[in-house]
Amino acid sequence: MDHDRIHAREPSHHRDRWTVGTITGMTERDGHCVVTVEDESGEPTELVVTMAVRDLFVSRLDIGDDESPVGERVWFRERGG
Repeated sequence: MDHDRIHAREPSHHRDRWTVGTITGMTERDGHCVVTVEDESGEPTELVVTMAVRDLFVSRLDIGDDESPVGERVWFRERGG
């Protein structure tokens, strides 16, 4: 399975390839994390990442351990699905 890409901080490389979005939801499906983000135009996108990637980008968000990542800004790229 191809996985999408997501960063908690603005990437320093190939900035034109990344889209800025806001997390609107996170769920689990088939052992993967599905992150729903809305881009600046309000268009929703479902990103499928591994649980390890989820843990990594959530740990880099400026939120507390018990806070939800919903509403946080991220940078993402769709790779497949």
